[in-house]
Amino acid sequence: MALFRTRRNRGTRNGKNTDVHPVDEVLPPVRTLAYGVQHIAAMYAGVVAPPLIVGEAMGLPPVEMTLLIGASLFTAGVATVLQSLGVWKVGARLPFVNGVTFGSVAPMLAIVAQRGQDQSLSIIYGSVLVAGLLAFLVAPYFSRLVRFFPPVVNGTVITLIGLSLMPVGIKWIAGTDPTAPDYAAPGKVALGALTFALVLLFNRFLKGFWNRIALLIGLVAGTLIAWPVGLIDTSTFESAPVFTFPAPFALGTPVFDLTATISICIVMLVAMVETTADMVALGEIVDRPADERTIAAGLRADGAGSALSAVFGGFTCSAFAQNIGLVALTRVRSRYVVATAGGVLVLLGLFPVVGAVVSLVPQPVLGGAALVLFGSVATSGIRTLGSAGLGDPFHSLIVAGALGIGLVPVVAPQFYEHFPSALRTVLDSGISTGCIAAVLLNLLFTTWRGERAATDGDAAATETPVAVPEPRPSTKDTTSDTVR
Repeated sequence: MALFRTRRNRGTRNGKNTDVHPVDEVLPPVRTLAYGVQHIAAMYAGVVAPPLIVGEAMGLPPVEMTLLIGASLFTAGVATVLQSLGVWKVGARLPFVNGVTFGSVAPMLAIVAQRGQDQSLSIIYGSVLVAGLLAFLVAPYFSRLVRFFPPVVNGTVITLIGLSLMPVGIKWIAGTDPTAPDYAAPGKVALGALTFALVLLFNRFLKGFWNRIALLIGLVAGTLIAWPVGLIDTSTFESAPVFTFPAPFALGTPVFDLTATISICIVMLVAMVETTADMVALGEIVDRPADERTIAAGLRADGAGSALSAVFGGFTCSAFAQNIGLVALTRVRSRYVVATAGGVLVLLGLFPVVGAVVSLVPQPVLGGAALVLFGSVATSGIRTLGSAGLGDPFHSLIVAGALGIGLVPVVAPQFYEHFPSALRTVLDSGISTGCIAAVLLNLLFTTWRGERAATDGDAAATETPVAVPEPRPSTKDTTSDTVR
């Protein structure tokens, strides 16, 4: 039995079995590499941000900080290859990018604050290891949630993913600290707006291969424009080592702490909800619906990737929704493109100096391009909702209620600040709360209504029939009606 399996001949047309689904298409090497690098450009900042934040909170020296970032890149690459190519029953075999989930940052910072800097990484790695194994084991049961994702729920969740990511792009342009002197500086806003316009124009006027890498061209153009005005930070590039290998347990041997483990396990369960929603969304975009088996395999990859990350010095791994937007924007659906991106991520983890080249892209440039990506995700959700029958008032209520709940932490990030920290792990994720709300509202308004209608129909069928008198025999001569 082959270790790596290729699912072919799905989504064929005209009854022919010779067609290869675009997800399984193998593109020419140059194009595959270019499309893969584009995926890395879209998600690089999301991968390096959590280790940067945690490392700074711990006061790690530059050498250990470099090792921490390299380990996150390395493990994200391994998890992405595992997710896209698949091994045995692990991996969704979709163009699905995995990386460090930002949802784990808050509990990891809490661990640093409570346990001090000496043992924090060891406790974090022990917690991530247990959470990854938990996700791997419960994946087959968790995947059964797919039956609760009809088109009205799918479209709502996809739309919410796009809308929830919008503030990320805005923060990349303006900055994360409103009190900083350069927050939303005109130069940064202008650079973000220019990149946004360039990506749109390149998508409009470029053709063929160049159209598919319009985002990458926009990022390069924006970076070149930012260079002479001094908006590029080269400090990371100048201090990065040429080569380093993330040896097992080099940054800390796992230590198991019950409270810390529970907090990271909760984060992992929330990440599994988001991954399920992301897989459903991606399946709709690439025209290969994610069934229960696909979701189970994808969740196993999340768990295996997270457990492996704990060994090599990374953190919990989960889906990167921004790359779903890239698939929707470029219409490049090959999973081998994403597998190539995973391979490049592994190299970036092994050669930090190469990864530092990617870090030269200024945040405003990345933010301007991200707005197009995230808008593409929301557009895909709206397209799905178009086929969900919103003329039904109950379907409209499902969408309205789920979007209203899901957007609360997006428009008011501190809305749940007085709630217990365990609840905030879920409530602060607009994708999670909106997804749960959409599923529950669908059960309330649609499933319950269907069961009630079926019950009423059964009751009507069992009622005593009303006696109808038999018609009297006709005295009319029917011989003239006989067919001759």
